[in-house]
Amino acid sequence: MTNWISSNDIRSRFSALMSEMYQNEVPLYGDLMDLVKDINQITLEQQPNLQKQLQHTGELPRLSQERHGAIRLGTAEELSNMRRIFAVMGMYPVGYYDLVPAGVPVHSTAFRAIDSADLNHCPFRVFTSLLRLELMQDPELRILAEQALAKRQIFTDRALELTTKFEQQGGLDEQDVQSFVEQVLETFRWHTDAPVSKSLYQALHDQHRLIADVVAFKGPHINHLTPRTLDIDAVQDSMSSRGITPKAVVEGPPRRECPILLRQTSFKALQEKVNFNDEDMVEQGSHTARFGEIEQRGLALSPTGRALYDQLLQQARTRLGATPDESNAADYVRILAEEFQAFPDRYIDLHDQELGYFYYFLQQKPAQASSSIYTEQDIPALVANGTLSIEPIVYEDFLPVSAAGIFQSNLGEGSQSDYASVSNQDLFEQSLGAQVFDEMKLYQSLQQKSLQACLDQLNAA
Repeated sequence: MTNWISSNDIRSRFSALMSEMYQNEVPLYGDLMDLVKDINQITLEQQPNLQKQLQHTGELPRLSQERHGAIRLGTAEELSNMRRIFAVMGMYPVGYYDLVPAGVPVHSTAFRAIDSADLNHCPFRVFTSLLRLELMQDPELRILAEQALAKRQIFTDRALELTTKFEQQGGLDEQDVQSFVEQVLETFRWHTDAPVSKSLYQALHDQHRLIADVVAFKGPHINHLTPRTLDIDAVQDSMSSRGITPKAVVEGPPRRECPILLRQTSFKALQEKVNFNDEDMVEQGSHTARFGEIEQRGLALSPTGRALYDQLLQQARTRLGATPDESNAADYVRILAEEFQAFPDRYIDLHDQELGYFYYFLQQKPAQASSSIYTEQDIPALVANGTLSIEPIVYEDFLPVSAAGIFQSNLGEGSQSDYASVSNQDLFEQSLGAQVFDEMKLYQSLQQKSLQACLDQLNAA
C-alpha cells in the first residue's frame, strides 16, 4: 500500500510555510503574533472556565496555529484551479459571500476543512474572492483588465501537475508533498515587479483599489494572515503600545460574556514599493494592500440567531447614520452594545431559544432508571437536570459586513461604490466548478452527530 500523506498534514505544512513567508515579508505580522500569544496566555490564566471549555471541544491545541488568510483572484479558471489545489489540502468551499452591496466588487467563499476533528488538527482556511470585472463601468478599461489577467499564470506547472497526480491516484507521497507545498507557496508570494504600466495601474486604482490589487500583479499575494485571540478588545487596546496602528473599530458583534460569531480588527495596510513594467520602460510607484488581522471567534448561530444578529447590527448602523470610523468609533461601540442587549448572553439561554449550535456531552446517568427510549424531545430536560452538558460549536466562517469593513479600512475606501448588481451564487459556482457547502447545514450536522452520540450512550445503558 502506498504511503500517502494525509490532507490534514499537507494543510498543516502549508500553513506553517505560509506563516513563515508572510512573517518575513511583513515583519509587523510577527509582532502581532507575539501580542496575541501573550494575551491568550493571560486570558486563559484569568478565565479557567474558558480553558476547560476549549479543552472540552478540542480547540485548545489549535489556538497557536494561524486561522485564516485571504486572497483575491481575477478569473474563473484561477478560481477553479485554486479549488483543486485546496482539495489536496482537505479544504473545501464553504459559504457564498456577496460583498457587492458593501461596495466591494467581488464575491467569495472560504476554503476550509469541514469535519471538527480535521479543523482541530489544523484550522487553516483561506477567504477567497473572485473579482467581478463585469461590474466595471468603463468598457475599454474592462477589456484592458481582461487582457492583463489572460496573460498571467498564477500557478507553477509543477503545482498543477502534482494536483492532477493527487486527483488521479488519490494521494501524494512524502517527496511529492514536499514539492507540492513549496510550489503552491509561490502563488501567494509578494512580487515587487508588476506586469502592467503605471498608467494602467492608476486607471484601475481609480475605479477601485481592489481591482488594481487583483489585475496589476503577477499573482494573488496573500494580503493578510489572521491569528485567533481570546480577547480581541485587549489586543485592540495593546496594539499601539507595540508600535502597531489598529483600525478604528472592531468589526462584528460587541464584547459579550458569551462570544458569538466573529469579531475582527487589523493594523493598517502597508505602503509598498512597486516597479511597473510597460514594455521597455520601468516606472516606480507604490501599492497598499497587505495588512495584519486578528480575530476572536464565538458561538456559531442558527438561522434564527443569525437573523437576530443581522437585525440588531442593522439597527445599530442605522442609529449611527454613517460608516463606523475614527470620528464616530466611541458612539458606534456604545450604540452597538445598547442594541445587543436584546441578544441573550448566557449559553443556556442561547441553547434553549435555539439561537446557536452546541456540542452535547454526557455528564452522568439519569438519577432514576427509565424503561423508555430517550429521544431528541428529552434533550432540554436532560440538559436542565445535568445529565447532559453543552459547549458552543465555534463559528468557523466569515461575516460579509465585517469582511467589507476590513477591506474598506485597509484599502482606504471611505465611501461605498454604487454597483448595480444582484447576488449571483450561480455565476460564482459556475466559475468555481462546484457547489459551495452550506455552513448552516455543516453546523447542524456537527450538533446532530454530538446529540445522537449522547442518546446512543443513554439508551445503551
